Amino acid sequence: MSYSISGKVAIVTGAANGVGLAIARHFVDQGARVVLADRDESRLRSEVATMSGADEHSIFFAGDLRERLTLANLLSATLDAYDRVDILVNATRECISCDPLNDQSDAVQEALQQNLLASLKLSQMVAKQMIAQAEDTDGRKNAIGSIINLSSIAARRTQPELMAYSIASAALDQMTRSMAVAIARHRIRVNGVSLGSVMSANLKDQMNANEDYRALILQQTPMGRIGAASEAAEAVQFLASDAAAFMTGQIITIDGGRTLLDPVSVPVH
Repeated sequence: MSYSISGKVAIVTGAANGVGLAIARHFVDQGARVVLADRDESRLRSEVATMSGADEHSIFFAGDLRERLTLANLLSATLDAYDRVDILVNATRECISCDPLNDQSDAVQEALQQNLLASLKLSQMVAKQMIAQAEDTDGRKNAIGSIINLSSIAARRTQPELMAYSIASAALDQMTRSMAVAIARHRIRVNGVSLGSVMSANLKDQMNANEDYRALILQQTPMGRIGAASEAAEAVQFLASDAAAFMTGQIITIDGGRTLLDPVSVPVH
């Protein structure tokens, strides 16, 4: 079975940096046509300009993806450019810290809005578009598309200061499973990738701010290293391809064995 995504049209959110950018670049390299979406317009513009075959294979869309109108405009821009959408990668993630006892904090609401609700709303819009475009001229249903959500092993870990992020990650995993069942009959697959210590923009910032951070992570990772963003991108490609044609509602964990251990005091993202 082929891992090819060549010729497919993909929307990748959170694509201005880190893992989202790595996925978008990898997809372009694999022959997909990619819409990179994020809030950082200048970063998106510069990244797209450096991609091979950028004029044909990638465009960018800048906006606040927490807004429903922005999501609708993102989908419209994709259809204007490429006429269809085959793959959606919800890679927008924001690690929000909080004090679990601070009842004045809006951290949980912010984490849910950023890491769950934006992905849910966009997935709903894209799924409807996939269903609409699936009818060919003879009225037969084609195999339609794939939605992949990027989550975190924080969904299964207990680190109080990351309560908001953990709640949002757990909710995103459940959203993945629920949507997978809801739209399986339409031949749309919904899966997730749960990341441990993979080199994201946030992890890089944390390591720059705390020189002991890397050592703590490596100590609690059986494979003894931090994952590359490209490794996450390859897993996402697998889930988007026909090689995963009978997979839906699954959460693939990429963490170097981190969740096989049980320390609750070491950072998990």
